[in-house]
Amino acid sequence: MPHPLFSHALKVLGTLAVLIALATPAAEAATPKRAIVKKHHVTKVTSSKKSVTSRKRVKVVVGGKRRGAVLAVVPAKPSFGQLAGLQASHDALDLKSSVALVIDQDTKEVLFSKNEQAVLPIASLTKLMTGLIINSAKLPMDESIMVTQDDVDTEKWSRSRLKVGTELTRGELLHLALMSSENRAAHALGRTYPGGMATFVRLMNDRARLLGMKDTVYVEPTGLSSHNQSSARDLATLVNAAYADPVLRELSTSTGYQVAVGSRTLQFNNTNRLVKNPDWDIGLQKTGYISEAGQCLVMQTKIAGRKLIMVFLDSAGKLSRLGDAERVRRWVESTPMADHKINISTSAKPNAG
Repeated sequence: MPHPLFSHALKVLGTLAVLIALATPAAEAATPKRAIVKKHHVTKVTSSKKSVTSRKRVKVVVGGKRRGAVLAVVPAKPSFGQLAGLQASHDALDLKSSVALVIDQDTKEVLFSKNEQAVLPIASLTKLMTGLIINSAKLPMDESIMVTQDDVDTEKWSRSRLKVGTELTRGELLHLALMSSENRAAHALGRTYPGGMATFVRLMNDRARLLGMKDTVYVEPTGLSSHNQSSARDLATLVNAAYADPVLRELSTSTGYQVAVGSRTLQFNNTNRLVKNPDWDIGLQKTGYISEAGQCLVMQTKIAGRKLIMVFLDSAGKLSRLGDAERVRRWVESTPMADHKINISTSAKPNAG
């Protein structure tokens, strides 16, 4: 028979165990605290010829309390050009873009060609067609348009300084779309077009066919969708058509623009730094980027007395497309006019499937 003191001790310990169990939440007792990722944002993008990686700062919460942030390296999504093997193509000018085309605007002579028939996503180069449709419709440019939730990017979740509820004129939205590649501005222009977005996109495709752009298709006015696709040859045609519009020339090459938003004034700048470079005489330009398209650039410019149209698609880095433009400029300036012709082409035509 157990000693009375021993029995009493067992009862005390049992009571303590019950009290501890009741005081401890079941979930915490059963499992250790877990680190929960709440949200993240891109802090830095690094690139090389072979690969592109993103560093993302991740906010971590443990047991309901924020425990700081850590950097995580996320492999970049390969572009369509990479998947098709176009970046393995080499050329005499050592361009970093998978696709390139340089045409004499007056004679239509092809001076440089690299994978010009490849059909790829074109990102914000789309906005040149958006601008062409808007300005040719002769809509009132002083009409006020409000940015709504419908204009928020749910494709790439890109940021915008134009908050929902912002009111700007159609002319201001067009300026921001062409100069700063403002996605909400471009979407609002299409959304408020007479007949709505479906009508606007149909007109974009109709204009492409009218211009002879056989490789081109549009599904929306911003370029955020990888289903907006074209070839370098078609894009050269678009640049030529857009250049004929003095409004598009002026807005796309504007170096900076301010808009009043409520009590604030927002400063926007051109996405192409070459427009500020005195070595360049640029008549029209547009940049573009989504991961599927890589870094893109189209320009109309004058070099060594010649009016040229340049197209660069699927460049590995943001500065590489500008570097390619500089390489072409130096080549044209240093080469006799009769020798201005290099053709490196493939018949690759990757598409969105």
